[in-house]
Amino acid sequence: MFVVTADQRGSTRVGNRVEELLTWFDGWAPAWADDIALPLERTVGDEVQTVLTTPESALDLALSLMRHGNWSVGIGAGEVELPLADSSRASSGPAFIYARRAVERARGKAEPTPLVVAGSDEVTEERATAVVQLLGAVVRKRSDAGWEVADLAREGLTQKAIAHRLDISAQAVSQRSAAALLDEEQRARPVATYLLSTAARGALDTGHVDRDAGQS
Repeated sequence: MFVVTADQRGSTRVGNRVEELLTWFDGWAPAWADDIALPLERTVGDEVQTVLTTPESALDLALSLMRHGNWSVGIGAGEVELPLADSSRASSGPAFIYARRAVERARGKAEPTPLVVAGSDEVTEERATAVVQLLGAVVRKRSDAGWEVADLAREGLTQKAIAHRLDISAQAVSQRSAAALLDEEQRARPVATYLLSTAARGALDTGHVDRDAGQS
C-alpha cells in the first residue's frame, strides 16, 4: 500500500487551500478509482492524506501535487493494518508511519524538491526519493505552454491533433514537448513506480546486499 500525506506550504501567506485541493481530488479520482483504498481527507490543520493501492497512482498524485506547487509530499510505502478503517485518521500500520517520516523530511530546506519516499529499507527509499524528486523538479518547472501540450497528450491526442487544438504548428508542439521534457518524464515514470513498488516490499530485488550476509 501507499500512504500519501501532503502538508501545505506557506499557508499563513496564501491562506488554507485544503478545500480547494479536496475539490480538485474529486476530478482526479475517477481515473484512479480502482486504486483508491481511502479517499483524500483533511487529517489535521492544512494536512491531507489518502491511501492508494498501486505505485502508479501514488506517483501520479504526488507529481500532480508538485504541479500545484503548494505542498510538501511524503509517500509511505509498506503494509497497512487490514481491514482499513473508514478514514486515514483511524487507520494504522507501518506505511502510515513511513508517510509521516517522509512528509516531515519533505518540509525541510535540505530537500531540493519537497517530495520524499519512506519505507522499511533505507537504500531503496533513498533511490526512490532521488528519482521521484527528479520527476517532481520537471513538473514544477514546466511552463504553462508546456502543460497545454502535456495535458492534451495525456488525453491521447497526437502531436498533429494537439497542434490543431492549440492552433499552432506541429513544429511548435514538438518544441514545447522537448522544453517540457515530456518524453523524459514518460520514460522515467516506470523506473519511479518500480522503485516505489520495491520500497513497499522492503528492498530491491537486485543490487541490495544484506549487511550481515558476508559475516556468516
